[in-house]
Amino acid sequence: MDFSYSQEQVMLFDSVTRYLEKNYDFDSRKALVASDEPWSANVWAQFAELGLLALPFSEEHGGLGGSISDLVSFSRSFGKHLVIEPFAFAIMLSGAALAASANPRAAEWIEKLASGEAVAAFAYEEGNGTASPELIAMTAQENDAGFVLTGEKRIVIAGGDADVLVVAAKMCATGKVALFFVERSTEGLSTSPFTTIDGRSAANIRFDNVRVGSDAMLLDDASDALDRIIAQALIVLSAEALGAMHALLDITSEYAMTRKQFGQPIAMFQAIAHRLADMKIAYAKALSTLTYTTALANSGAVTARDIHVLKGQLGKLGREIGESAIQVHGGLGLTDELNVGHYHKRLLAYDAMFGDHDYHLRKLGQR
Repeated sequence: MDFSYSQEQVMLFDSVTRYLEKNYDFDSRKALVASDEPWSANVWAQFAELGLLALPFSEEHGGLGGSISDLVSFSRSFGKHLVIEPFAFAIMLSGAALAASANPRAAEWIEKLASGEAVAAFAYEEGNGTASPELIAMTAQENDAGFVLTGEKRIVIAGGDADVLVVAAKMCATGKVALFFVERSTEGLSTSPFTTIDGRSAANIRFDNVRVGSDAMLLDDASDALDRIIAQALIVLSAEALGAMHALLDITSEYAMTRKQFGQPIAMFQAIAHRLADMKIAYAKALSTLTYTTALANSGAVTARDIHVLKGQLGKLGREIGESAIQVHGGLGLTDELNVGHYHKRLLAYDAMFGDHDYHLRKLGQR
C-alpha cells in the first residue's frame, strides 16, 4: 500500500495553496464571513477553473475521474485557510448523490456543478447529530403525479443559496430512505438561513407538502449509497480538519517561541513544552489515521469500522489541539481578532458533523 502523494497530487496541492495564500488571507476571509454573501463567487469560479469541482466526477459525467487521494491532497489547504466555500457539501455529498443515480436529469445537474454554474446542498441532517439513515423522519408519499415531501432538514450547508437540494426522505410505502432532488423554486419550501460557528452559510429548511415529479427521484433505496457517499465526504472533511490542526500547531509553536516571560520564551517553561509536545503527538496520530484511511479508500478496501476510527480519532484529537492552542495563547486565544479561535471553531464544527467523536467511538466499541 503506497502512502505517498504522487507528483500530480503534490502539484495540485501547491496550486491550490498558492491561490489561497494569495487570495484568501485571514482578514479577507473575516470580511467575507461578515458580509451578506454566503461565500465568494470569485473563489468558487476559480475552484472550477482549477478543475477542483469536476475532479470527483467520472469522465462519463464530464468530470476528471479523480481519486480520493487527489481530493485529500488539496483539501488540507482548505482547512489551513478556513475556506467557507461548500466544496465537501456541494460536490462530495450532493454531487456524489447525483452521480449515483441513473436519472438523466441528475447528469444535467452534475454538468452544472462541475462547471461552477450551479451549487447543490445536501439536505440530510434533522437534528439527530449522526449519519444514521434509519433516524430520518422526513417522509415521501408517492401519488399519481410524483411525490409529496414533508418534514424539516437542519443545518443544511449552503441550503439558503443552493440552486438545487439533494434530499433524503423515508418512503411511506416501503420505509426505505430515498434520495430526491428539489429545485429552489419549488413551492412549499421555507428556508431559515444562518451562519455556523465556523463561518459557513447554512439553513434550516421546512418542506410543507412539497410536490415533485416522479423524475425527481434519484434513488428509491439509498441506504448503501449514502454510506459510501458520506464515508468519502468524511475523508475529505477530515483532510480539511487536519489542515486546521496543522495551522494551529504552527501558529502556537511560533507564538510560544517568540512570546517571552521572565526573559525567556514561554516554550521553555515545562508546562508549555509538555503541552506543545502533546499537540505534536496528537497531530501525528491524526495524520497517520487519515493517511491510512485514505489509502484504504483509494484501494477500495475501506470499511465502516475504518470511518468510525477516522472520525472518532480526528474529532477527539482536533478538540484537544484546539483547546491546547487556546490555553497556550491565554486570553488572546479567545479573541475574534486572532485566528486561533476560528480554527478551534472549525474543528468543533467538524467534530459535530455526522456524529461527534463519542458517537463514532461508541459505534466502534459495538462492533
